[in-house]
Amino acid sequence: MKQRVLFTASTGSHITNFHRPYLRAFQERGWEVHVACGGTPPPLPEADRVFLLPFEKRMPAPANFRAQGMLRRLMAENGYDLVSTHTSLAAFFTRRAAAGVHPRPPVVNVAHGYLFDSGTPFLKRQVLLAAERLTAPQTDLLLTMNAYDYETARRCRLGRRVEAIPGIGVDFSRLDGAAPPGPRGTYGFEKTDFVLLYAAEFSQRKNQALLIRALADLPERVKLLLPGQGALLETCRALAASLGVGHRVVFPGQVAGMAPLYALADAAVTASRSEGLPFNVMEAMYMGLPVIASEVKGHTDLLRDGETGLLYPYGGEAAFRAAVERLLAEPGLCAALGAAARRAVLPFSLEQVLPQVMEQYLSLAPRPVLPAEAVH
Repeated sequence: MKQRVLFTASTGSHITNFHRPYLRAFQERGWEVHVACGGTPPPLPEADRVFLLPFEKRMPAPANFRAQGMLRRLMAENGYDLVSTHTSLAAFFTRRAAAGVHPRPPVVNVAHGYLFDSGTPFLKRQVLLAAERLTAPQTDLLLTMNAYDYETARRCRLGRRVEAIPGIGVDFSRLDGAAPPGPRGTYGFEKTDFVLLYAAEFSQRKNQALLIRALADLPERVKLLLPGQGALLETCRALAASLGVGHRVVFPGQVAGMAPLYALADAAVTASRSEGLPFNVMEAMYMGLPVIASEVKGHTDLLRDGETGLLYPYGGEAAFRAAVERLLAEPGLCAALGAAARRAVLPFSLEQVLPQVMEQYLSLAPRPVLPAEAVH
């Protein structure tokens, strides 16, 4: 009988964007692969079965407890040999579901970035930590992606076993040999413009508003390219208009292939409050762009200030402007930072990371019983 693995996430897009290589790797090893997620993912040939769950972003929503019940039934009925859970919401309810299953399958929680750090307000941090402590007994293996999360997880015993991984790997081959960037005029940019790129969901945590406010006090030739969707997109549009920089900020929406935008940009920027190990920064590094990033976990694991990028204190609008002005004044620094960043990010490639993560997964999976062994 085939071994079975279940991957869970709060959204189907998370699975399709980040985990298809792992689904495929399990299939290639002869496993039956199941996925349970919120939303409606596109076809997943790497999954043998896909189950849709009624996840909602608000943690105490009744739908999430219904999803927990569905997950418990799935685990009881399918006898999984391994469960891999992703995203904070799904990870909590998947592990709560596993607590009621006997025998309980081994559970791996891949922490893509805890939603707290040393700067999080005390009460919020304690609530989020309490949720992780509650589910720690059902976390047989906890995989963390940055130094802060790893140290916190070990100190607070958030899993039976805690290991560090270099993310889940970025498929840099998608960026190699991509179509060249279109004319800058496509986005209303001039040849002399200095284009800053930030590809991210429009949310409070991603903090695009800081970049828009900073733009108002930067030279006119500095432009901002903000691909993505999200709840705060229209708020950011309105902010740009109210500050008189609407003509300098381009909102192209969701972009399927980012390579032409990386090639068009002069630098990549981010204002995020916290990260796990962000793909947008790693892709920009691979494309040889200088990166200006908020000095928060996830970013500090990838960038060394002044060597492979420029870091500024989170929320430091003046410090961000100073970093941009430094790149404008020192063209040679752009090239030096970009070249160093590309070298530094190569160990985070999917080719190098996938075998490491699969080794962690399989270390927890029970060894299949071969027919000859079954006889004896």
